[in-house]
Amino acid sequence: MRILVAEDEPLLAGAVAEWLRNAAHAVDVVADGGAALERVDVNDYDVVVLDRDLPLVHGDDVCRHIAASDAATRVLMLTAAGSVEDRVAGLSIGADDYLSKPFAFAELGARVDALGRRSRPATDPILERAGLRVDTHRREVVRDGRYVPLSKKEFALLVELLLADGAAVSAEQLLEKAWDENIDPFTGVVRITVLKLRRKLGDPPIIETEAGVGYRIR
Repeated sequence: MRILVAEDEPLLAGAVAEWLRNAAHAVDVVADGGAALERVDVNDYDVVVLDRDLPLVHGDDVCRHIAASDAATRVLMLTAAGSVEDRVAGLSIGADDYLSKPFAFAELGARVDALGRRSRPATDPILERAGLRVDTHRREVVRDGRYVPLSKKEFALLVELLLADGAAVSAEQLLEKAWDENIDPFTGVVRITVLKLRRKLGDPPIIETEAGVGYRIR
């Protein structure tokens, strides 16, 4: 998934981003509400992890902006206030879930995953195609009975190709979903990752290149 973490406490923001990246998500980080508004207007995020008490633009206003848009983005609101009234207020302005600080990272990760499933059409956690069996929960890939170890980016790219259900996916779309905004789009990172993925998946090759369009698994 592509995730935005909007949190003004640097240590917490960094720890949350690291946890989510270790779960094979692409994560952008901002420290104020103004930057958060800029990012959500430019990028297609599956989930925004949003601190309620952001500087410059309050988290409530960021949440309202996301809720009023046509995007399928889900919002997990974070706050130091954990009363029932605070949770109700957060949910009433458009947040999809609410988590009080301090929290366990495992719980945050589970809530983000649950929201991510809601931001997309419902899919089976097991994806199967062309002799591949991919468990998206365990992040395991098996081809014709052989376990295939993949890096986080290789796995994320493979899942996006499988979710396309045979349709071609452009390099731009793969960059949007599998990498954060720090990646240079002119490095050829998608092409290189596809080459590595093809090599690991073995013969016969199952990832096709459609010139000028993108990549597909039939």
